[in-house]
Amino acid sequence: MSHELQTISIEEAQARAERADTALREAAEAAGLVDVAVGTMPSPVGELYLAVTRKGLACIAFEEQDRDGLERRFAQELSPRVVASARATDAVRRQLDEYFGGARHAFELDLDRRLMSPFVEKVLAATAAVPFGEVSSYGAVASRIRRPNAARAVGAALGTNPIPIVVPCHRIVGANGKLTGYAGGLDRKEFLLHLEGDPTLFATS
Repeated sequence: MSHELQTISIEEAQARAERADTALREAAEAAGLVDVAVGTMPSPVGELYLAVTRKGLACIAFEEQDRDGLERRFAQELSPRVVASARATDAVRRQLDEYFGGARHAFELDLDRRLMSPFVEKVLAATAAVPFGEVSSYGAVASRIRRPNAARAVGAALGTNPIPIVVPCHRIVGANGKLTGYAGGLDRKEFLLHLEGDPTLFATS
């Protein structure tokens, strides 16, 4: 009995590999083996990288952030079972699209806060209370968490926000209204504030 080697093109080999990868990911989802689902989406502030767990949205990263490093962090702090899955990030992508399109002023998403330290979580909880179309100051957030002299620490905590946009650290500005500090860059901060309304129209609170 003879065996003939089958020759396939590079394109067909790549297509087969992609189908196998898709089948593997779908099987993992169906079996409940996906603890951290990751996906991407285009946006006016560049491609966003999303991570969702069973607890909720854990991370939004901007395109220049180190995704390999993030996945290593997910594996260490969330679960080693990290799988690309567009379907698992559907709700997040839909609400972000609505936000960027001007149709959504508040997010209705469960959040997984395990990538936040207790202090960062406290700071971001106060930050999340700043409504759409308004801004507040680092000092005001520090006062809300009963650390009135911790404005600088508040700024550092906001710089580590793993869920920007949804947890709106872009709404925190300097005491004089000046745009200062944003992990995604001041151009993105300015864009988001103008999307919500010209920040110069609002007094800090």
